Amino acid sequence: MASQLPNRFLTPEDLVEMFELPSVETVYQWRRKRTGPRGFRVGRHLRYDPADVQAWVESLREGAAA
Repeated sequence: MASQLPNRFLTPEDLVEMFELPSVETVYQWRRKRTGPRGFRVGRHLRYDPADVQAWVESLREGAAA
């Protein structure tokens, strides 16, 4: 993942590119299972705050170190 996140809300496609995921379906599965970063809807569009994505990555790192 890039060290600097964009200064805008992220799309599911952005997460696919950043984490080299197989497809956007992976992002939607994370959302359904409540295992991925916190997202929110703007109308019918799913968006992610870069700070929430960073916090999620940090929580994964902390869990891996345990």
